[in-house]
Amino acid sequence: MSERPSCFGASPMPVRYIDVETAARLLPGCRRLLVLGCSGSGKSTLSRKLGELLDLPHISMDREVFWLPGWQQRPREEAVKRIVEIAATSRWIMDGTSPGTLPIRLPRADIVIWMRPPRLVSLYGVLSRGIRYRGRSRPEMADGCPERVTLEFLRYVWNFERHSAPQVDAQLAAFSGEVSVLTLRSHAASERLLVSMGERAFVSG
Repeated sequence: MSERPSCFGASPMPVRYIDVETAARLLPGCRRLLVLGCSGSGKSTLSRKLGELLDLPHISMDREVFWLPGWQQRPREEAVKRIVEIAATSRWIMDGTSPGTLPIRLPRADIVIWMRPPRLVSLYGVLSRGIRYRGRSRPEMADGCPERVTLEFLRYVWNFERHSAPQVDAQLAAFSGEVSVLTLRSHAASERLLVSMGERAFVSG
């Protein structure tokens, strides 16, 4: 469980915040990535694209952990067990925020990508995918969970920076292990990362 990849040196370091270019340089040597962010922020799209570039399996926590068909929540004890099992595997990009489970996931992560666009961007993302997948399950959601947009869910998105983001920041601040954190505050920043990753892959290939 303590094995670390080549993107880190031999000596442990505390959480450090990095820029896009540094992340693009480190990511090819990493094997386990966490992608955090509000619903609609673009974290699933970025996770899929990074998975293709880095040849890492994309794990959606909504699909693999939290939800059962018919919008039934998986029992917490079972969900935590699944998170522990997934985190213990050697290679993944895990897409899902869930601040309460970060103490399980952070010790295994090499890099955290923390997506924090303006809330209107996330609201637009939620509403647009609600239209796109109306009446059916999107790829990142469990089967039998057709896309829905409720008032409660919209409130969650609107208040994410006030209620949920501070919990994530607190978990990162409390973490004593070694991990790098890239904060992306726009889709343009996400695109810069992908472009830089693609260019590096082309040069190295």
